[in-house]
Amino acid sequence: MRKTRWLMVFIALFLMGLPMTALARETDAVVSTDWLQKNLTNPKVIVVDIRKVEDYKAGHIPGAVNVFYGAWAVKRGDLLNELPPWDDLMDLIGNAGIEKSSWVVVVGKMEKVVDQFDMTRVAWTLKSAGVENVSILNGGEDKWQKEGKTISQDAVKPKAKSYSSSMSRNLFVDKAYVANSVGKLTLIDARAPAFYSGKEKLPFVAKAGRIKGSLNLPASMIFTPEGLFRGKSELAPVAEKVTGSDLNKEIIVICDSGRVATSWAFVMADVLGYKNVKVYDGSMQEWSLDSLMPIETSTQP
Repeated sequence: MRKTRWLMVFIALFLMGLPMTALARETDAVVSTDWLQKNLTNPKVIVVDIRKVEDYKAGHIPGAVNVFYGAWAVKRGDLLNELPPWDDLMDLIGNAGIEKSSWVVVVGKMEKVVDQFDMTRVAWTLKSAGVENVSILNGGEDKWQKEGKTISQDAVKPKAKSYSSSMSRNLFVDKAYVANSVGKLTLIDARAPAFYSGKEKLPFVAKAGRIKGSLNLPASMIFTPEGLFRGKSELAPVAEKVTGSDLNKEIIVICDSGRVATSWAFVMADVLGYKNVKVYDGSMQEWSLDSLMPIETSTQP
């Protein structure tokens, strides 16, 4: 009996230690407009439109709930794109009618390059709060309307759910975690090469350059010129060339403010099968403000 009891304890502890991104999902990470059209009447499907309310009112996918991007990624002090307070996030999810068993499809616009990353940021945030089946509509609202699919102007008020998750799934990490990880795991910088090398920087980033030891994997490589996600067969070798072939290694993805980084994090974890991917929420905006944090410049060897 004692051996059996200890075996059960060991198994439970082992399962608790598994990366949460390894949980099974019931939907594809990136879904097509045709798939969504066929599944709009499925009661498990919750379409979350993250565009501005005026865009939503002008026309949206039938049944879609409007929760603007800025509610999912808030400004905290000087830092942009931070997680909302945990209780606020729980309310936000529940008020959108989302349950842990829901199939959430995040829909945004694709007019600008930066728009492509709003959907991955929201999807990653939902995953961090325990919603496993989160998908992104390939091509967003733009593709849906371009194809002449049905549009509604009826505002949807979802039936609020009581949503709760006792803890973050550790998909976002802070500066201290990253500082302790330098040289110990793989740091992926998802910015364009000019920003990675330190030749350019955004105004809200104090110093140009990259976190010491990070490797460059630009987020632009994920998308086709039309703004669609490339397929797994194209993305896998691109990622493997930088990260290596070990899908179990711990990887932290960074960018300027924690938005662009979610693109590769989402693709790695939910399309390519990496088991232990995290995003540094503060990214270079926070890192560059601390004179004690190591920053490199010049091009990658």
